[in-house]
Amino acid sequence: MNPYILTGLTNRLEIRPYVYQDYLNWLTQYQRREPSKHRYDEGKVNMSVCTEQWFYDLVNHHQSSAKQDTLYVFGVFRKKDGAHLGVIDVSTLIREDFHWGRIGYSIHNHYWGQGYGKESVEEVLRLAHNNLNYHRIEAHINLDNHGSIALAKRVGMEYECVRKGFIYEFGEWTDNLVYVSQPNIN
Repeated sequence: MNPYILTGLTNRLEIRPYVYQDYLNWLTQYQRREPSKHRYDEGKVNMSVCTEQWFYDLVNHHQSSAKQDTLYVFGVFRKKDGAHLGVIDVSTLIREDFHWGRIGYSIHNHYWGQGYGKESVEEVLRLAHNNLNYHRIEAHINLDNHGSIALAKRVGMEYECVRKGFIYEFGEWTDNLVYVSQPNIN
């Protein structure tokens, strides 16, 4: 199996790596974003540098990263009309005896409240465990990112700990909650 063409299907969604033909759909949905609703919502983004060539280079980078088993990026698309809803990525923290990864997720804010986050994250976790052979997948979440915490809980990730001074963002080392997904261990 070629991991950078891995696709997941749910009742409403197709979750797959980006292809060059996704450019206009991808760009349009980023342009449709509403203003930021909270600190962790990027809201409207300046897309002026996101030319078609820029997107092609991005797709090539995603394919190369998947081939190297460092990063898998999945676009989330609605089946009924093909609309681009967001993006989920799984990055390899370490393989060897650990098979340990990290998940990140973002649904465009104009599609919030429709269950797309839960549906897509559940499917990517399934793909990551069953097809990409990750044993442990962590979500690293800011202490006050209540939407992300709620989503991690809804998809069955378990709270593990707080990592102090874990990620450098907003000009400082921030604490993060760690939520974990692992296959059932007997």
